[in-house]
Amino acid sequence: MHVVPLGGLGEIGKNMTAVHQRSGMLVVDAGMAFPDEEMPGIDLVLPDFTYLREHADRLRGILLTHGHEDHVGAIPYLLREFRAPVYGTRLTLGLVESKLQEFGVKNADLREVSAGEKFSFGGFNVEFINVNHSIPGAVAVALRTSAGLFVFSGDYKVDLTTIEGEPIDLGRLAALGEEGVLAYFGDSTNSERPGYVPSERVVGETLNEVFRSVEGRIIVASFASHIHRIQQVVEAAKQHDRLVAVTGRSMVRNVQIARELGYLDLPDAMMVDQRDIRRIPDQDLVVLTTGSQGEPLAALSRIASGTHRTIEVGPDDAVVVAAHPIPGNERGVSRTINNLMRRGAQVFYSPLKPVHVSGHAAQEEQKLMLSLLKPRYLVPMHGEFRHLMHHAFTARSLGIPEERIFVLENGARLEFRGREARRIENVPSGMFVVDGGGLADTSGAVMRERQQLAEEGMFIVVARIDSQSGALVGEPDVISRGFVDPQAANGLVEASIEVVSRTLRRTASRNITDWGQLKNEIRRDLTSFLAERTNKRPMILPLIVEV
Repeated sequence: MHVVPLGGLGEIGKNMTAVHQRSGMLVVDAGMAFPDEEMPGIDLVLPDFTYLREHADRLRGILLTHGHEDHVGAIPYLLREFRAPVYGTRLTLGLVESKLQEFGVKNADLREVSAGEKFSFGGFNVEFINVNHSIPGAVAVALRTSAGLFVFSGDYKVDLTTIEGEPIDLGRLAALGEEGVLAYFGDSTNSERPGYVPSERVVGETLNEVFRSVEGRIIVASFASHIHRIQQVVEAAKQHDRLVAVTGRSMVRNVQIARELGYLDLPDAMMVDQRDIRRIPDQDLVVLTTGSQGEPLAALSRIASGTHRTIEVGPDDAVVVAAHPIPGNERGVSRTINNLMRRGAQVFYSPLKPVHVSGHAAQEEQKLMLSLLKPRYLVPMHGEFRHLMHHAFTARSLGIPEERIFVLENGARLEFRGREARRIENVPSGMFVVDGGGLADTSGAVMRERQQLAEEGMFIVVARIDSQSGALVGEPDVISRGFVDPQAANGLVEASIEVVSRTLRRTASRNITDWGQLKNEIRRDLTSFLAERTNKRPMILPLIVEV
C-alpha cells in the first residue's frame, strides 16, 4: 500500500494526503493556501488533483480533521469533480456545507462522525480521536489499513484547560501506542518552538485586561474560523457590558453557523447589525472582524485605509489583532497596523501583548505525542521544510532512528510492505490556482507574465506598415505602462520610437512582411535597448497594423 502527501509539506496550507491500498483510496483533508507575493491576481492555491484523477474510480471517501481553510478549503473544488462521502465532526461539516452552498455544489454526501467513534468503509477502519486546536471539533485520525495502524494528528496542541469541550484524549492515544502504530503523520507547524504552547485561556485574560483599560470602541480581528477566540471576545463583552457587532463576510457566516450549531454562546440581545454601528456609543461596543492577516480586501484593511462603509477608526478606538501572521503575510499585517496607528488607534498585537496563542504543538507536546504513540515510522507533516526538519530532530532526541523518519516533499510516495516502509517514485504534485473563480495551472506562462508585468512594467508598440512592401508608414507609437514616468524618462520614449523605426526600416529592406517575424525583431531590439539604458526588461507588446 501507498501513502502520498499531495499538499502541506514544505509549505503552510493546502494539506491533503492520499492513502491507497488494494481495496481503494481515501483522502485525509483537502485544504487551500493563500497566494504569495509572486502570484499577482491569484485568489487561492489548491493541491494538484492529478493523482486523484488517475485513480478516481478507487476514491472511497474523504476524512476531515477540522474546519480550517488549510484543511477544508479545497473541498468545493474537489467535489465538483469527484463523488465520494465526506466524513467530519459536526462543526467541520457545518462550515463545509456553507462553502458548498456558496459554490453551488449540490447533493454532496456529508457524513457526521463524533470524536471517539469508529466506522469502516472501503476496506479501511477509521477512528476519530479528540484533540485540542483553535477550533471545536478537531480530531486526529487513526486508520487501520492492510499494512498496519496509521495515525494522522491533524492540527493539535495539548491544552488541559480548554475553552470548550474535552481536553485531548491522551488515554486513547496511549492505547493506540500499545496496539502498535506503524506510522505517525504529525503536525510540524510549531516544531521550532521549545516547551509547551500556552492555553487559550491566556488570551481571555489579556482580552479582559484590554476591555478594562479601553474606554472607547474595541475592534478585534481574528480568523473567522477561530471559534474559541471569538467566544473569548464574547465573554469579555459580557463581563464589560458591551454589545457585539460582526463585520467581514466570512466572520458573519462562521459566527452564524457556530451559533446555530451550539458552538458559540452569543445571545441575540448582544448582537448589533453592522449597519447600526454608528448608533451605538463607542464605550458600549466591540466589533469582531476579519483581516488579521492583512488581506487587502478584508474588513480590517478597509478600516485601516478609511474605506470601510460603516466603521471609521480614530484616536478613541483600540484594535486587537488576535492572530500571528501566516508566513508570507507579514508585510500585509505590518501595513495594516501602521495604517491603524496613523489614524490614531491604539493597537494591541503579538508579541507586545499575549493576544494570540498558537493552536499547534510545540516541542514538548510533540515529544509527549511521540512517546504515547511510539510509532515505528514518523512522517513530519503540515509545515515548511524547516518545520519538518525540526520535528525530525525532536524525534531523534527521543531515540527514533533517522532511517525511520521520512522528511518528504509533496508528491513523494511511501510504500509499506509488511512492517517496512520505503520511498518510491514521486507522483504529480504541483499546484493549481483559483483565478477569478476558475482553476488554472501555474506551470504555464501566465504567472511568469504577471510577475514580469508587476516587476518590470510594459511597453506597447503600435506600428503601421505597408501591406505590400512592409515599409513603415508614419512614426510608430510607443506607450509605457508601469515602467517609467514619461516626464522623467529623459527622452526614453522618443529613443524607443527611433529604435523601432530603425528595426522596421531594416526589415523592409529585406522585404519581411510576416507579422510574427516583425514582432520578434521589434521585441528583440527594443528589449536590448531598454536593458542597456535602464537595466530593466519590461514586457514588450508589438501591435502591427497593415495599411
